[in-house]
Amino acid sequence: MLAYLRANGFKTFIVSGGTVDSMRPWAEKVYGVPPEQVVGTTFKTKYTAKDGKSAVVIEPNIDLIDDHAGKPVGIARAIGRRPLMAFGNSDGDFEMLEYTTTAKGPRFGLLVHHTDAEREFAYDRKSPVGKLDRGLDEAAKRGWVVTSIKDDWKTVFPSKK
Repeated sequence: MLAYLRANGFKTFIVSGGTVDSMRPWAEKVYGVPPEQVVGTTFKTKYTAKDGKSAVVIEPNIDLIDDHAGKPVGIARAIGRRPLMAFGNSDGDFEMLEYTTTAKGPRFGLLVHHTDAEREFAYDRKSPVGKLDRGLDEAAKRGWVVTSIKDDWKTVFPSKK
């Protein structure tokens, strides 16, 4: 999906609850998303300079938790505009999809429902990780597409060549 969107003129971002510092080193290799297009949980930082050397230092205090209501805040800070499309897979993405699809103009929201325990991992309403409950309940009335990995995906992981 990311490659398709980029091939058709879209700029793609990863918006995750994970920290930007842990995701930026590998996001480009795995997803083709450069470090400056990764939005995530951030820690407070400060600039220091001493003896002719300068650095930006990460402090042990969280600045933004990029999950639930923090996702639209992270998007606004990092990107500066509402997305045209948003894709999520848990209730932690609910507010991001809401922020995207309630803006003016054509918008698209999609939830990936992890339903295939054989090919990857199944989780939804009662899962301790990646819980998807509210999103399933409200997707239809909000015009969001819900795709089932088990029912809708021919391939989950491409075979290695």
